[in-house]
Amino acid sequence: MIEDAAELSNYLPLSFKSPKEQEYIAFLWDAFETNYTHGKYQFAFLAYHMLTMSFVYFNIWQIKQTEPANFAMGLIGFGKEVEKNLLEATSPFVFSTVNERTILRLLKLIACDNAKIGTYAKLVDDRNETAHPNGNIFFSTQAALDTKITEILRIVQEIQSHSRPVIEHCYREFLVSSHDADEREYPDSENQIREVLIHGNYLSQRDLDICRGFALSGLVAEPGFSEIQDLHQALQAAYPTAE
Repeated sequence: MIEDAAELSNYLPLSFKSPKEQEYIAFLWDAFETNYTHGKYQFAFLAYHMLTMSFVYFNIWQIKQTEPANFAMGLIGFGKEVEKNLLEATSPFVFSTVNERTILRLLKLIACDNAKIGTYAKLVDDRNETAHPNGNIFFSTQAALDTKITEILRIVQEIQSHSRPVIEHCYREFLVSSHDADEREYPDSENQIREVLIHGNYLSQRDLDICRGFALSGLVAEPGFSEIQDLHQALQAAYPTAE
């Protein structure tokens, strides 16, 4: 069902760095929905795959931003020019310049093992077979595409679970650096959360679900713990858990 497929939107950013990025994701959703509702399931799959790979790029970007040293270590084995481009990247979509199978290797940085990455790479193989003029229609029925979407969402959920430590680290740093309303970018808590945490890190609704459940006990000794609690409560109030 197309309603089930929409679950992927909860794993994509709530805010983008540029209108062009937002327009691109909106275009892919429109392409998916239009082709799905008109029975063009092969093309609907292609659009959904591109949305899924965008999710992967955003997750890798969060690793790059939150744990830059680990990200740099993960580039060992990449060509020098590729390594330079990825280290200097200013947008998650720069990752699209690298072969999809290759970029998936960076998910090892969040403890995805070779077996899991091999499963994820199978999606790339499916896309390649679907996109080439080989005379085959791999997704000729809604049932066939719905089965593939269920598989994709399982993989997305699995990658998201591996991303938890990265999101928690990102959120911890945000709380510590943003608790003082007189020193941070925006005095209002909701503005600080929206612009610095969410917009600045391409956070999704599912990322915010992780933030909502973050245990503050490890920050008790931090200066301004009371303000940290207030900021955390502001996030919980403004961004309830997705259904």
